[in-house]
Amino acid sequence: MVFRALPYTIKLILFVSRFLVKLQINHTKVLKRTLSNTHTPHIRSQTLVSQSHTYDLSQKTLIFDVEGTLLRSSSVFPYFMLVAFEAGSVIRAFVLFTLYPFLCLVDEELSIKVMVMVTFFGIKKNGFRVGSSVLHKFFLEDVGMESFEVFRKGKKKIGVSKLPQVMVESFLKDYLEIDHVFGRELEVFGGRYYLGLMKDNKNNIKSRINEVLKDDDEKVCFLNKSIKHDWTSCSKEVYVVSDGEKKLWQVLPRERYPKALIFHDGRLAFRPDPINMLVMFMWFPMAICLSIFRCVVALTLPYGTSIPILSFSGMQLKITNNKSTQNLTSNAKQHKGRLYICNHRTLLDPLYLAFGLKRPFIAVTYSLSRMSEILSPIKTVRLTRDRDQDAKTMDKMLKLGDLVVCPEGTTCREPYLLRFSPLFAELSDHIVPVALDTHVSMFYGTTASGLKCLDPFLFMMNPNPLYRVRFLDQIHGVSSTSTSDVNSTRFDVANYVQSEIGKALEFECTSLTRKDKYLVLAGNEGVVSLSNKIR
Repeated sequence: MVFRALPYTIKLILFVSRFLVKLQINHTKVLKRTLSNTHTPHIRSQTLVSQSHTYDLSQKTLIFDVEGTLLRSSSVFPYFMLVAFEAGSVIRAFVLFTLYPFLCLVDEELSIKVMVMVTFFGIKKNGFRVGSSVLHKFFLEDVGMESFEVFRKGKKKIGVSKLPQVMVESFLKDYLEIDHVFGRELEVFGGRYYLGLMKDNKNNIKSRINEVLKDDDEKVCFLNKSIKHDWTSCSKEVYVVSDGEKKLWQVLPRERYPKALIFHDGRLAFRPDPINMLVMFMWFPMAICLSIFRCVVALTLPYGTSIPILSFSGMQLKITNNKSTQNLTSNAKQHKGRLYICNHRTLLDPLYLAFGLKRPFIAVTYSLSRMSEILSPIKTVRLTRDRDQDAKTMDKMLKLGDLVVCPEGTTCREPYLLRFSPLFAELSDHIVPVALDTHVSMFYGTTASGLKCLDPFLFMMNPNPLYRVRFLDQIHGVSSTSTSDVNSTRFDVANYVQSEIGKALEFECTSLTRKDKYLVLAGNEGVVSLSNKIR
């Protein structure tokens, strides 16, 4: 990976300096907080989260410190970096990165205020979608399995965060099913733009908690290191989590998520820790040049020349089960070309098929930027989402040669398959399912809210982007007389192709559609649920 390319000397210097500074600051903070909490009479018992498994929490209201008792990492810098990069720009992210040494030297409250100013100043309130479309993926990957198992037992759950509420509310409510979330509120100018300032409501958490609870609720608080919080006085029972215990926590497995993580947006494919961001900024100028070079080679040179050059530049293509497509070339000439049905990972899906088989295809797509359409080295045809018109267009293209179709209608990054449109099943008796998967280490080559014309360019900015292409056995459409099941419908064929591709990739099939994806990422109608049954 690219992160290993950084010289070990630089890594060692940064790690040691950061460790020493953190050690000194944390030692001072812990000492002061411990002394200040020596005489807190409301705390009846202090124990680790791991010991709370022996207590019955099913009828109690759990109030917990999100960063201190739920997340494994003690640093909130990566989450502010995501906001700066995704909602702001590369320049804003670089400014925040350069301030990191200063953030390590000041106290936690000032550090958060500085990060809020840099990341939120001038950001449109109505256009802020990072909290509901980007951050939840990174938060989920930071949740400790042990702490989650404790909190899920509570009758009612309340999360208290030192971060702005717009950053954590969607993650906690939509994905972890937390009943109430209390974070910091941000100042807004004219009801439209964030000022980068937080409202002075940190000490009002207790009153906000009491507003949503009944007097007879049995309340239990969870916090980190006996840090004094005003809201801990809501309960006579307090559990304390130490940093040593947090280091032993395991990552919450994907299959344990209360709601499946299917859709997320943003460009960064890695956790933006300081070291990782240093590598990214060092790589960025070279990445731009490398991406331009790769684009020029792919667009101008023939397959026999471009494939070795692109491979030498770091682009990887792995093809399996290609014998089925080779055997098809020996068949008698058909009236129509073959129809290749692929799951949709990036806009480069048809290009990688063309490079894999070393012959051109015609690709049909539901949405393609004018720039991508102009630069595409293969013929592309835009569909209208009108069923009859699209059927005529695809049938016409099949008479001209082989055709590539992605019936999902949109890309999906996670190991799930969206619903396959059944239109393709009526158009050809020679259907070749193709299972595609990608891997990137730095930038995602897809977006739901950004500039789609940059998708291929961002994908090629990765040091070693990988495409896996697996050709499956040919099947027949519903118009074929040779099929064994004469009663099969276009829906049956579409479901069968989806399930076969899902088995090949070990992806889970869903009934979600393109519309569902954009509703989720736009934050208009919440999170859609996963369905194992298709149609």
